[in-house]
Amino acid sequence: MQFENVTALAEANIYFEGKVVSHTIITASGDKKTLGVILPGSFHFGTAAAERMDVTAGSCLVTLDGESETRGYEKGSYFEIPANSGFSIEVAERCDYVCSYLA
Repeated sequence: MQFENVTALAEANIYFEGKVVSHTIITASGDKKTLGVILPGSFHFGTAAAERMDVTAGSCLVTLDGESETRGYEKGSYFEIPANSGFSIEVAERCDYVCSYLA
């Protein structure tokens, strides 16, 4: 995945004692995305806006809030999270992602 003509924010978003790190970009059309890496571990994220998470390297296991089924995602796949919700994610090895904020 490659993005051209973007504004990149240099300050990192750091979560869970540095085990999840991302950087924000703003596309030419004004869309906000974060590009990040998740190191091994289990984490829970809350969402304000709806999101789409594209896995760009590695793999993860995800359980959306309110669901009991855990689904696996690998490079080239994605999952969506509703607004005002959340998800739990488990990573055995490094997982890279692009998070897009949906309208």
